[in-house]
Amino acid sequence: MSEIVYLNGAYLPKSEAHLSPDDRGFLFADGIYEVVRSYQGRFFGLEPHLSRMARGLRAIRIDGLTASSLGSVCHELLERNGLAGRDALVYLQVTRGVAPRTHWFPEPAVPPTVYGSTMPFKAKADPAVGVEVITQPDQRWARCDIKSVALLPNCMAAQAAREAGVPEALLVRDGVVLEGTHTSFFAVIESEVRTAPANNYILPSITRQMVLDICAEHGIPARTEPLLLQEMPGAGELFLAGTTMEIMPIVRVDGRAVGDGKPGPVARRLLELFHSRVG
Repeated sequence: MSEIVYLNGAYLPKSEAHLSPDDRGFLFADGIYEVVRSYQGRFFGLEPHLSRMARGLRAIRIDGLTASSLGSVCHELLERNGLAGRDALVYLQVTRGVAPRTHWFPEPAVPPTVYGSTMPFKAKADPAVGVEVITQPDQRWARCDIKSVALLPNCMAAQAAREAGVPEALLVRDGVVLEGTHTSFFAVIESEVRTAPANNYILPSITRQMVLDICAEHGIPARTEPLLLQEMPGAGELFLAGTTMEIMPIVRVDGRAVGDGKPGPVARRLLELFHSRVG
């Protein structure tokens, strides 16, 4: 069956979906995106994802679209691609639209380009084994809280990780470990869960907030505080969190074992509680 995508109000085969070379997403990476996961056809955090998209649209001043309207698109994409009732990912992207190339916004404004696609979900790693990661300098712009399609620094760091044979790179800015290229980052120090504060240097991850909510609900000590790179060797546990990773223990960083080199009890418990929440 041909993959069906959504483009500017229409559902059509992917092979028939065409974008103008004057689209500002192509020319300037002038747009934002979201990735939403469904568990057996039930979306996890769809409303928070769409709310974050709405905030991103406001932040970069793209008008002409109500992000909440894309909820029905997510469901329809699953149906049309035979993924209802299965684990899947839906990708949504909105750009400022098609206009002659100028660095300033189109005058008058043009309709945004809205695209959506879906694919079956495949786990990237086994949380019972954990993952190795490397550290990389954070070379992103200063508005990492906007889920921009401008991901060149993330791509460069992710490629470095791939060449090192590991699935993720942790981004370090001014000696602070912030997050991964596509995940949030947590440490467990003296039985307390820590993660970077929500500010313009990290993405306000939906899964990150879920982890903090679970900690608060179940009495697991947690706080948002910067983690210095020099503190990492003293951490009992490290783990990633994100839409495609869920909660994934880190067992080695830059070739050095974390704790005893095995997934730790806090991450294992959080993953169990996470699965209870998503059903």
